[in-house]
Amino acid sequence: MQLAAVQRRTAEILDKDENGDLTSKICDWGLLVLVLVNVAAVILESVASLRQAHQAIFDTIELFSVVVFSAEYLLRVWSAPARKAERRPTGRARLSYMLSFHGLVDVIAIAPFYLQMIFPGVDLRILRVLRLVRALKISHYSSAIEDLFEAIYQERKSFIATLYLLLLAVLLSSSLMYFAEGEAQPDKFSSIPASMYWAIITLTTVGYGDVAPITWIGQIVAPFTAFLGVCTVALLTGIVASAFSNQMARRKVLMQEQIRQSLKDGVLSKEELLAIELLRAEFNLSEGLVRSLTTQLQKEYAKAQDESKQPP
Repeated sequence: MQLAAVQRRTAEILDKDENGDLTSKICDWGLLVLVLVNVAAVILESVASLRQAHQAIFDTIELFSVVVFSAEYLLRVWSAPARKAERRPTGRARLSYMLSFHGLVDVIAIAPFYLQMIFPGVDLRILRVLRLVRALKISHYSSAIEDLFEAIYQERKSFIATLYLLLLAVLLSSSLMYFAEGEAQPDKFSSIPASMYWAIITLTTVGYGDVAPITWIGQIVAPFTAFLGVCTVALLTGIVASAFSNQMARRKVLMQEQIRQSLKDGVLSKEELLAIELLRAEFNLSEGLVRSLTTQLQKEYAKAQDESKQPP
């Protein structure tokens, strides 16, 4: 029983602080600062002059970070069954965390160090760049990535339909450009797959200019492709923006309902205020918005009470 309590306390400390827990808050900020220091170190280490002059400092930061992040990962795996959201057996709860987005990010964040230890003679410089994945560890304390995925999932049908249109545009444009420019520029439009590079760059409105049509047919296909790109990219942008807007609207409605239920007796108790604050933190809503909603609903409640007291 004592071990279960330690597990639960460990999970509370490692999870994002939502109850004013000082220890959890210190842990959150400590890990957040360490992640930012790591990102800065990886970026600065890519500068040859800085790497040569301060290699010892970079190595110390890396070693200290790997020790902390490894301990954090092992503790998260060990305490996974005690998390509030878990209702699964011990083994499944731990496996669930290890295969989750956060669990995979935590593993990838420390993997380069251990792989370089296992294979010391192999050139694994690309793995050093993978240390930038540690920036994703911030997602433990920010719901930005989860909000994006949730918003896209809610509008998945429209999103997939637009991606399908974009794929058709890529296939059509690259095929036309292959037949139009293949003989004139065999080095750049040697096949339909090779032509896809030009099609994707043009459709996404990037337009590097390193590959351009020179035949009259290709010069007709090019503006047609650019027009399709503007339409499809605008659709994708609009869908994501609309998904975020709809998501915030749904959260606002749920928050209003929570406050309305809490105001049934006309008074907000400490427990009700705590429930509202937890929901606010979960939905990532601003304190000003929740305060405004609470004030508005309190006025509506007071008005309804006054009208009920008036004689018919």
